Amino acid sequence: MNKPTIILATSNGVGMGHLARASAIAMALKPIANPIIVSMAGGIAEISEYMGIRTEYIPGRDREWMSRDLWDQYLRDRLVALVEETDAKLISFDGVVPYPGVIAAKVKAPHISLVWVRRGLWQQKPQRFVLGLQSAMMDFIVEPGDIARSYDHGPTAKRKDAQLTSPVSLFQKETALSRAESRKILGLDPDRPAVLVQLGTGDSDVNEKMTAALLGLIGWKDLQVVLTKKPVDKNGNSLAPEGLDLKVVRYFPLAQVLHAFDASVCATGYNGVHELLPAQIPTVFVSNIRGTDDQEARAQWCHDFGFALRADQADLADITVTVKKLQDSQVRASLSAKCKELPEVSGGAEIAQIFLKLVNEQSAVKPASFTFNRLKIQDHINRGMRHVAYISLKRLALIYRKFRPHPKAALVEKIAPIFSDTTNPSELQGFIKGSVRFEHVITGASDAYKKRREEIATTAYNPPLIRVKKPKV
Repeated sequence: MNKPTIILATSNGVGMGHLARASAIAMALKPIANPIIVSMAGGIAEISEYMGIRTEYIPGRDREWMSRDLWDQYLRDRLVALVEETDAKLISFDGVVPYPGVIAAKVKAPHISLVWVRRGLWQQKPQRFVLGLQSAMMDFIVEPGDIARSYDHGPTAKRKDAQLTSPVSLFQKETALSRAESRKILGLDPDRPAVLVQLGTGDSDVNEKMTAALLGLIGWKDLQVVLTKKPVDKNGNSLAPEGLDLKVVRYFPLAQVLHAFDASVCATGYNGVHELLPAQIPTVFVSNIRGTDDQEARAQWCHDFGFALRADQADLADITVTVKKLQDSQVRASLSAKCKELPEVSGGAEIAQIFLKLVNEQSAVKPASFTFNRLKIQDHINRGMRHVAYISLKRLALIYRKFRPHPKAALVEKIAPIFSDTTNPSELQGFIKGSVRFEHVITGASDAYKKRREEIATTAYNPPLIRVKKPKV
């Protein structure tokens, strides 16, 4: 019996939570299905080579390579074309808001089962007003479990339309490497303490949190501080205080080598919590309050029940003082011991079985066009008069730029997009971050699919004129 193809789509969120969950589910699907991951997140560059799973990067609407309306059509056509190419039976979407293009793909290909992987712990944001309509367009909704679910008081907490599972995590005890193996892979001294710091950089307040956290590590004898990105601001200025031995590492999935670390300082995102704590890594959580995820509620639960320390994200001095507590071996031992009480993070395998059951047993529900149109109208209403004013100003700006384009923008609009099926992480990352529009194609694609993809790109980009050589990466 042939294994069914299942497409796992994710949005480009604040962190890596959406993509990490999709990756964990895809790993569980491999023995029983053919998973394909499509995502707007740049982190997808790391996945194919490690996991042996076909992937496609889709440029998000934040790239502004086309209008929002055109982007929704582009996303719809990309998904439908991939369904037709692979004979996929199910599309799952992991993201806070299912894009109109995702739901439109279901409208255009009603035989496909559409599943929303909807994380809980939402803050009270405007997205809550369309929850009912979005849910009505789905064949099924899954809620990945959250260890802090008892502190969930957001708009999804009391809904009865989702099947709850255990937490989803890329960390699995049976595949996690030993301390010695992990340190060898990461190039760390086997005899010196090591701390993993995973805090974002970019905006000034986030940069200040990074500096405050690193200050709390000063004085820890022989410490190795490991970061996943350089601690610099947008101008290249260092955010790290003097006196620390810093090392920047890139490894996917980091969950596999967490035993290398004696402690960590991390944002309180879904994947950080459900990887570090099951790995029993003593952790200080510094929440990121941007986005929809209620990281403060999750951090408070971890702190209240003794699984981690919570630093006040609004108080830089408190961040430094709280991180400094990790230097106490008794504190670390207590936190690590407490984490042994946590249940298994087996949600990836549970969701894989749900998907397989849907493919084998449940007929896709024919979508209601009336509900879809209501959803589109409500989406505009919920964004309020400010949104209407913004749209009007943007239209005027587009008209102005039609006659007076930015020199660089005008050049980009005339350059044909680069098509590539590369799975090399560094090459793929170069294309994703580059200024030339990039069209990623799954490996082994048919000529018919490649032709269709060119048609979709031509429609979206209003055909480009100049073809350029692929840039060297």
